[in-house]
Amino acid sequence: QVQLVESGGGLVQAGGSLRLTCAASITIFRIDSMGWYRQYPGKQRELVAAISSGGSTVVADSVKGRFTISRDNAKTVSLQMDSLKPEDTAVYYCCARRSVDSYWGQGTQVTVSS
Repeated sequence: QVQLVESGGGLVQAGGSLRLTCAASITIFRIDSMGWYRQYPGKQRELVAAISSGGSTVVADSVKGRFTISRDNAKTVSLQMDSLKPEDTAVYYCCARRSVDSYWGQGTQVTVSS
């Protein structure tokens, strides 16, 4: 079982920055991958960025060059979001994948005003 606690969402103007943090209950090196997803109202969650235990990353085309995923320490992964756009407004979820299991955080709202 892996518990995830997210922080860092909020309201920001277009062009601004936010940093989301996800703290895991176990060392992230025991987790196959961790990622950030976002969900728009009435839509399915979509991958924003992910990082594997080996450090390789994948970033969605829609945020490439603006968002960066990184490991801060043994239990924390962050998503640095720069040059935010109104279309980035969504609920952001942290996800940890370990073997065949997936674990989700509670979600954090990101709102970008124009």
